[in-house]
Amino acid sequence: MSASIQQQVLEALQTLSPDDQQKVLTFVFNLKQQEQSPSGSSQSFLEAAKEFIGRAEAPGDLSTNPDYMQGYGTKDDR
Repeated sequence: MSASIQQQVLEALQTLSPDDQQKVLTFVFNLKQQEQSPSGSSQSFLEAAKEFIGRAEAPGDLSTNPDYMQGYGTKDDR
């Protein structure tokens, strides 16, 4: 028998750092607030994800570096 979703969330939450636990709590409060808000006043995805933008490590805009775009149909690749 599989654990309930609530149990799975609690088990996963216990493995997180206190800082990450706070982020989860903030996320839950935001979800709850969206449920209580009229549908016309809900937050956009950009607003909800604002604190996470720029947190991941990745190369810059791949479209501006021709080395990354080789083989994707540009004239120079023929």
